[in-house]
Amino acid sequence: MIDIDFEQLRRIGLTPAMAQHLAMHTAAQDGSQTLMRLVEVHRETLRLHDGQVEHSARALPRLTRELDERDTALAVGDWVFAGTDVHGDRWVHAQVPPLSHIARRDADGSRHAVVSNVDTALLVMGLDDDFNLRRLERYLTLVQGSGVHPVVVLTKADVAAPTAELLAPMLAQLRERFSRSLDVLAVNGTHPSAAHALAPYLHAGQTVVLMGSSGAGKSTLTNTLAGEALQDTGAVREHDSRGKHTTTSRSLHCLPGGACVIDTPGLRALRPDVDEATLAWLFDDIGRLALQCRFRDCRHLDEPGCAVREGVGGDRLRNYHKLMREARRDTMTVLERQQQASVWRARGKATRAWMKMKRGA
Repeated sequence: MIDIDFEQLRRIGLTPAMAQHLAMHTAAQDGSQTLMRLVEVHRETLRLHDGQVEHSARALPRLTRELDERDTALAVGDWVFAGTDVHGDRWVHAQVPPLSHIARRDADGSRHAVVSNVDTALLVMGLDDDFNLRRLERYLTLVQGSGVHPVVVLTKADVAAPTAELLAPMLAQLRERFSRSLDVLAVNGTHPSAAHALAPYLHAGQTVVLMGSSGAGKSTLTNTLAGEALQDTGAVREHDSRGKHTTTSRSLHCLPGGACVIDTPGLRALRPDVDEATLAWLFDDIGRLALQCRFRDCRHLDEPGCAVREGVGGDRLRNYHKLMREARRDTMTVLERQQQASVWRARGKATRAWMKMKRGA
């Protein structure tokens, strides 16, 4: 049995819900182990926080194998049980099953853990050339599929949209494409007013994660919320407002008010880890309109009488189709993927032969 000091651990994000969840797991652990929170993940080592100080540790090979078998891995925000060996080295023995978990997939379909045990995801997007609704839609799909509450934070309002007249058209685009229940805030990430605007999501014990592209202002916002320079920041390119990866790894920081913030680097491969059913729920407007299509098996591509094509913006519908193809591919076996690739190659070969014959005619 492991004793838990709730007040000590609350400053690194222990909530009453997690404390109750822990009651089912502490009894099985060795009393010499300590409950800690994972604040950084590196290639070979981990950084843990016990509510007072940070420690360096490594995961036991047994734990790594168990997580691999479940197609997951340790992530920043995880609660773990750790202990020291006779040599004084610290090892992570077990992971507490997370209450929330965000994962993404690579192009080959492999799953990668992003963060665990967060209450709110602040989806950071600049109002400059970083403003991209299709990419934001992917971040929303990534987050909403995990059960984490999303909040859109529009940064650089002071330079890109300093007046209501400039800001209004961008907000209108958001409201037209997404649900009106989605929380949207426009802030100057360098000003203390940003911390005041985000205060409802930063109560003691709460954990938020900042997600968005490089150069969107995540690290700047982290420093503003903390009231000190915790993260390096960099300039963005003038021609496209893209930034360098000044944040190279995910890290959890304690804020003065008792909340925790996890800063993340921009994701180069942004494939949500969701299935077809979750996508249908997230794009519920398409599902509702599909009931009005002329054909029951309408694919919403080129069929006549398609109510979806008439009622949904073309860019949103194209993004939906692309996400659905990715979700279906992720559920395929290796053999099915090989067969699909063979079909595509055959079609491409036939198309090239037809074009060659047409040019020669």
